Amino acid sequence: MTRLISRICWLLDQTLAAMLALMVVLVFGNVVLRYAFNSGISVSEELSRWLFVWMTFMGAVVALHERAHLGTDMLVGRLGPAGRKVCLAISYLAMLGICWLIFRGSLDQTRINWETTSAVMEVPVAGFYACGVVFAVLASCILVLDLLRLLRGEMAESELQMFQESEERPHQDDTKAH
Repeated sequence: MTRLISRICWLLDQTLAAMLALMVVLVFGNVVLRYAFNSGISVSEELSRWLFVWMTFMGAVVALHERAHLGTDMLVGRLGPAGRKVCLAISYLAMLGICWLIFRGSLDQTRINWETTSAVMEVPVAGFYACGVVFAVLASCILVLDLLRLLRGEMAESELQMFQESEERPHQDDTKAH
């Protein structure tokens, strides 16, 4: 299952890059068309907004998998391994609860807006809210697997931190000459 999640996250990375490229083309193209030709791409603004929301949610899944969210460990850093494990288990349970709330709310909004179409693209607005459902399912899978690893004692002590301290990549060695 871990390998499947890693492959899904790799696929999400590729999809996020394509979405970002499409957003750049749409927005830049629209700006050029408006100022140079007094014209524009009608779907540019709406599609860019949808892509941005999907990128945010899917990027959060990838960041969760890579433990790339920023954070601080002022309290947890002072605890021993047992205290860190308890705090991590509590945080996993809290995040799973939040994923459930996001799932229910997004699913309700998706159902409500199934018949409603967007103003410009004229596609069901349910596609906009479905990103919350996809996020909640994928994030929950990651969290449940990590929680099971924690409870089985398979998680290394270095993994008892759900985030990184700075925007620098972990294991990055800045002393190497390029």
